[in-house]
Amino acid sequence: MAPPTVHDLLGQRGSHQYAMLRVETLEEAAAAAAAGVELLSVPPAMIFDRRFREAAPDAFAFPGVNYFEIGGTADFLKWAFPLIKHGADAVYCSGSLATVRALADHGIAVCGHVGLIPSKRTWTGGFRAVGKTLETAQLVWRQVRALEEAGAFAAEIEVVPHGITRAIAEKTSLFLISMGAGSAGHAQYLFSEDVLGQNRGHVPRHAKVYANLAAEQDRLQALRIEAMGRFADEVHAGLYPAPQHLVDSEAEVVEAFEDWLERETA
Repeated sequence: MAPPTVHDLLGQRGSHQYAMLRVETLEEAAAAAAAGVELLSVPPAMIFDRRFREAAPDAFAFPGVNYFEIGGTADFLKWAFPLIKHGADAVYCSGSLATVRALADHGIAVCGHVGLIPSKRTWTGGFRAVGKTLETAQLVWRQVRALEEAGAFAAEIEVVPHGITRAIAEKTSLFLISMGAGSAGHAQYLFSEDVLGQNRGHVPRHAKVYANLAAEQDRLQALRIEAMGRFADEVHAGLYPAPQHLVDSEAEVVEAFEDWLERETA
């Protein structure tokens, strides 16, 4: 099957709840696709790797990084065109409205960002919910309306009270991707490192851990150290290589070579 289209996503708002993950490796992308996760946020480099579509042929892929890693509007266009050419379904943009508008003017599907925008958190008080007061809820709504007017088709709505998200979802034409903003979003978005239990730092309140790969990685690392330690010990003790690890030749060949070498180096 082909990935869903923007038309599909917008047409199924309110009737189908999409699952979305940020994946960092091809293995994670393949696992997400096999598990039925429809939407993937991916590092841009993954789009250029032909193995990505082999791993996740049905996924709607949003490549994205923070806008300050790309630059201004002209830089964004140069960044986005090759990604679309190589199979990205949309691009993520937390940059300016002018950049969103320019991308949309070129027919590129753009997902913006509202609420807690980590790269712009200083304006809303840091890593905290946005929309708990009337003033900040109005700010989120104005952000949504501005993205609509700029031509975005979607917005990640991050750490916004679920009641505010619900009210906005009833009034916006955008496809809302909820990260900690409640079930009124049209997709639910988490990071694979949290879902898989690989995050060794702070786990956000909205994240849910479904596995403990960190413990498994620790177990595997212990196995690596133990096996490599035994190898080093055997090398130091002269126990490796043993006869079964050696390639040999006939004794007369060795003897003939030694005679030749002696003459050659005399």
